[in-house]
Amino acid sequence: MTAWFAENAGTIIVSLLIAGIVIAVIVSKIRAKKQEKSTCGCGCAGCAMRSACHPAKEKQQ
Repeated sequence: MTAWFAENAGTIIVSLLIAGIVIAVIVSKIRAKKQEKSTCGCGCAGCAMRSACHPAKEKQQ
């Protein structure tokens, strides 16, 4: 078992780093979506899809 780990240590470390980065990006996108921030990286003012991303909230009476 230790020989297999030693032979594949580089692959395992790189895979864990890539998985960590992917998880961090997903968590960041989820948090931005919950805070109703733009998740595409550009502002919503000139976006043609702004009504689809952030539908108008109903006004409370």
